[in-house]
Amino acid sequence: MAVMGVQLVVSLITASIMQKMSPHCSFARWLLCNGSLYRYKHPSEEELCALAGKQKPKTRRDRRMNGVTEEKPLSVPKDINLHLETAPITTVDALVLRYFLEYQWFVDFAVYSTLIYLFTEGYYCLVDPCKEMNIGVLWCLLTVFFSVKIFFMVMHHYFRSEEGGERSVCLIFAFFFLLIAMVVLVVREDYLEFGLEAGLANVCDNLEVFFRQRGWDWIIPITKLTFKLGLVAFCSFLGACLTFPGLRLAQTHLDALKMAADKPMTQLLLHASFLAPVVVVVLWIKPISRDLLLQAPMGKQTVQIMSDAAYNSTRLWTIVALCLLRLAMTRHHLQAYLGLAERWVEQMKREAGRIAIQEIQRRVTRIYCYVTVVSLQYLGPIVLTLHCTLLLKALGNYSWGLFPEPQPASPAAGPARPAAPSAEGEGGEDVQATVAQITGALGAVFSPLFYRGLFAFLTWWVAVCQVITSLFGLYFHQYLAAS
Repeated sequence: MAVMGVQLVVSLITASIMQKMSPHCSFARWLLCNGSLYRYKHPSEEELCALAGKQKPKTRRDRRMNGVTEEKPLSVPKDINLHLETAPITTVDALVLRYFLEYQWFVDFAVYSTLIYLFTEGYYCLVDPCKEMNIGVLWCLLTVFFSVKIFFMVMHHYFRSEEGGERSVCLIFAFFFLLIAMVVLVVREDYLEFGLEAGLANVCDNLEVFFRQRGWDWIIPITKLTFKLGLVAFCSFLGACLTFPGLRLAQTHLDALKMAADKPMTQLLLHASFLAPVVVVVLWIKPISRDLLLQAPMGKQTVQIMSDAAYNSTRLWTIVALCLLRLAMTRHHLQAYLGLAERWVEQMKREAGRIAIQEIQRRVTRIYCYVTVVSLQYLGPIVLTLHCTLLLKALGNYSWGLFPEPQPASPAAGPARPAAPSAEGEGGEDVQATVAQITGALGAVFSPLFYRGLFAFLTWWVAVCQVITSLFGLYFHQYLAAS
C-alpha cells in the first residue's frame, strides 16, 4: 500500500471478487444465458423418419468384397416438412460449448478492468495524479493484451481447419493489411493526425538524452524505421485476426436486419452500430474532421467551432458511445447467428434429392456449438477499441472535458528526476524509491506525446480493419455467396 496506496488495495479486492463471484455472478454468462437468446434443437432420427412417412428401418449392411461390413447412414428426402424446435440457452447448455470458459473469463475481466479504470478516474479527481502510479492503465494494458490473445486463439482455430479455406483467407488479408499499413505510415500528418511522427521523434530525442546522461555514447538501435517496421508487422497480424470477425459481423448484420423487418427503430440502431467503425476512421482524417466539420465560414474568414481540447474530448466520448451502442446490439447479432440453423433448413427444403439424417443433425448442432466463438468475434473488437481509447486518454494526458486538458510536456527538455530515498532506509521506502526510479526512467523516454500517437493509431487501425472486412463481407454475402 506504500507503493500504490488505495488503487492497489482496490485492485486486489477486485481481483478477489472476480475470482470468488465468477461461478455465481458473471456478466458474460448473463449476456448469453439470461433467456433472451434461444437455440434450435436438432431433430431425432424418429422425428425425421416420421416426417419422411416411414418408420425407422433396421440397420442395413453392405458387404464388401474383402468381408468387411459397413453401415449405410439413414437418409430422408430434402423437401420434408421439417420445423426445428427452439429452447432458451441455459447455463447448463452453455458449459459444454467450445471456448465458453475462455469467453466468460475474457468478458468478465474486461468488465472488471473498466470498473477499475472508472475508479481511478474518480480517484484522480480528488488526488494529484503525479503522486501515485495509475494502476488502471495496467489493467487496460492487460485487457488489450488478452484481446489480441483471444483473436490469435480463434485464428489458430481456423488454421487448424481441415478444409484449409480459412487459412488462405487469413493469409491473403494479412498481406493486404500489410500493404495498407505501409501506405498509411507514409501519409503526412496533414491528412491523418495521429501525431505518430512527433511522438517517435520525441522518443528518439529522449533516448539520446537518457543515454548521454549515463555516459553511453553508442548508437541507439531503436530508430524510427525499426519501430515502423515492427508496427507494420503488428498491423498485418492484427488485420488477419480481425478478418473473420468482420466477415461474421457482415453476415449477422444482414440477418439481424431481416429479423427486425417490422421494427424500424431497431434497424436504425443496427445500421448505426454497423457504421460505428466508419465514424471512428473519419475522426482522425483531418480534412474531414477538423477542416470540414469544425470550421464555419464567417465572411472572408473561417471560424473554428470548438477548440482543439474540446474536440479531443468529444472524440473520446464519441468512441465510448459507439462502443456502448455496439454492445447494446450484441443479442440481436447473436440471435441472428443462431437463426442460421432455421435458414439452412429452409434452403434445404428447396433442394432435390436425399440427405443423411446425421448430416442434418450435425449442421444444426454445429451452429449452436460455435456461438461462443461468434460472441468473442463480436465483443473482442469492441473491448479492444474501448480500452485503446481509455489508454489514449490516460497516457496521452487528454481530458474528458470536465477539467482543462494538460499539455503533453516533453521530458527531453527537463528529464524527470526520480525521488531519492529518505535517510531512514526503511524497506517500504526503498521499494518506493525503486518504483520511482523505474517510472521516472520510463517517463523520461516515453512521453504523453508518444502515447497519443501510438494509441490514436491503434484505435484508428482497429476501426479500419473492421470497415474493410465488414464491407467485403457485405459484398460476399449479398453477391458472391448468392450466385
